[in-house]
Amino acid sequence: MVVEVTPLVEINQRAICLLYRELGVVNAVRFLKQFMAGLGDYTQERELLLGGKTLEQIVSEIEQGREPA
Repeated sequence: MVVEVTPLVEINQRAICLLYRELGVVNAVRFLKQFMAGLGDYTQERELLLGGKTLEQIVSEIEQGREPA
């Protein structure tokens, strides 16, 4: 038995067309976004933003920011 292998580019194009047709563009895009990798380095960004702060310190800062000036 001989199996013809379809190029991945063609499979992807056909799959996206099927998703659009069956789910609509908005829901197809929502579905596809589940499988896309994010950008950047979350660990490095978290360290830059939060440093060694504890959860209690972060909550306190948020609460202070909500108080009327």
